[in-house]
Amino acid sequence: MSAQNVLFDAPGPRARRRHAVLTGFGFVLLAGTVAAVLWKFKAQGQLEASLWQPLVDPEVWTSYVVPGLINTLRAAAVSIVAAMVFGIVFGMGRLSHLRPIRWVCGVVVEFFRAVPVLLMMYFLFQLFAFNNIFVASLNSFMAVVIALTLYNGSVIAELVRSGVYSLPKGQSEAGLSIGLTATQTLRSIQLPQALTAMLPALVSQIVVILKDSALGAAITYPELLQSMRDMGTAYATVIPAYVLAAIVFIALNFGLTVLAGRVERRLNRRGRGPRRPAAPSGVAGPGTVDTPSDGVGGSGVSTGDARR
Repeated sequence: MSAQNVLFDAPGPRARRRHAVLTGFGFVLLAGTVAAVLWKFKAQGQLEASLWQPLVDPEVWTSYVVPGLINTLRAAAVSIVAAMVFGIVFGMGRLSHLRPIRWVCGVVVEFFRAVPVLLMMYFLFQLFAFNNIFVASLNSFMAVVIALTLYNGSVIAELVRSGVYSLPKGQSEAGLSIGLTATQTLRSIQLPQALTAMLPALVSQIVVILKDSALGAAITYPELLQSMRDMGTAYATVIPAYVLAAIVFIALNFGLTVLAGRVERRLNRRGRGPRRPAAPSGVAGPGTVDTPSDGVGGSGVSTGDARR
């Protein structure tokens, strides 16, 4: 029996008709919303070809779009790597058998999960700017990266903790039974399985990091949204500039989702291929010993050779 049949019954004819009606209503509502937005744009002259012409200008892409995209990807890449390290370290700390380590990691994780990302960016930017901790060109970048790392790393730490707790208890008992310590069991057995199981949630958090990098525009970090804002001001095409920024962000997030889906399917297929038959341990016949197939051990069963 499949898991789907266990969780809920298959929809009947009336349920399928109801689902089809609701789906059709959703499409009609979406189409009506898009039509209303386009009508409003047309009424305000936002659909004029002259306003959208700069989007195909090579100078716009080389001066605004590409530099902003590079800065966005740079901040997101550094934040993703740092948040993963932060999350795994503090997630394992929350699972430690030492109470002081659990307490400290728990306080750190809960604190940074509760603080808004934008507030952390403002605070760190002012801290760096007034104390000259970094050069002026790095203040906004470091504020964005550290804020994204602290917040999203805390969320990933909680994912690690909940992922390990969701594993069957027999996993830890098996590790302890073969002589591993609790820390070795967590690191070698439980953590790899938890990371694989929570891969969809990790991908969602990576998408959040990529989107939240746009908050850097509030502290003048020249990422994609800030670059599109500058382009819209320079060419008097604010709406087309924001539309282009939205399209680029959607494409990036969709690409991450597709890539993560392929990785997840590959991980799920790992080890599920057809098994090859085990090599025979000997040739049955007179004068040979047939090894038991249950693998328990022993000298085997004699086939009864009369010559001794």
